[in-house]
Amino acid sequence: MIDRTGLAEFLRLRRTALQPEDVGLPRGARRRTRGLRREEVAALCHMSTDYYSRLEQERGPQPSEQMLAAIAQGLHLSLAERDHLFRLAGHQPPVRGTVGEHISPGLLRIFDRLVDTPAEIVTELGEVLRQTPLGVALTGDTASLPGPARSIGYRWFTDVDTRALHHPDDHAFLSRVFASGLRAIAAERGPRSRAAHLAELLLEQSEEFRTLWATHEVGLRPQGLKRYVHPELGRLDLHCQVLVDPEQGHSLLVYTADPGSESHEKLKLLSVIGTQRLPQPG
Repeated sequence: MIDRTGLAEFLRLRRTALQPEDVGLPRGARRRTRGLRREEVAALCHMSTDYYSRLEQERGPQPSEQMLAAIAQGLHLSLAERDHLFRLAGHQPPVRGTVGEHISPGLLRIFDRLVDTPAEIVTELGEVLRQTPLGVALTGDTASLPGPARSIGYRWFTDVDTRALHHPDDHAFLSRVFASGLRAIAAERGPRSRAAHLAELLLEQSEEFRTLWATHEVGLRPQGLKRYVHPELGRLDLHCQVLVDPEQGHSLLVYTADPGSESHEKLKLLSVIGTQRLPQPG
């Protein structure tokens, strides 16, 4: 049963505890509001201000699990706080583990400060959960893709546009990396895991994947230098730095170029070009 009073109080406390800079928002010179405004939280949670306001006012319908997950992420809640939120709203908390999509507050705080850098947060299966604007400009809006297409490993074997973003000389090695990584995760997570399901789909859809899967190759690691081929800017040589959250199995990938290099200058143009002509993976 939903505890409307407890839910409202908890949401208000968490909202007022957050500062704009905690979530990547500008403070503004005339700001007098303590913490975040309701409309700011609603935007972070991808819901209407009216819907969120009614929750703080002990009104409205019982929020769904999907809504609660969005609120927990928007308010940068820890796993313990997320579980408490679910219980206040009358739901059982999601099962914890490396298959979850709840990003830790610490990882989000770092991510929110990377406003001028291509970066993304991904799951162990390469499913993009968050992208910076420059990340979208570099690889397209992959965080909003549905179903298996969210995984770059799946897209690599099923979508030609995904491959077109990488230098042709790297294709063969990347195919081995993605097949090797998926086999290792599927073995660790078991035959009923999401990794195993992705492998089953790819075995049906990709002859190249079937060939590589049969080799049982494991242990390959991606190279630190990524050679992208942007449709407007051409080749960009980018270093990929990785920060791992071991509790959730998420990784923050940050892409940088050598100072003074041609790729460094091209990164500056990404925010101007944006995603105007960048094909979206499908």
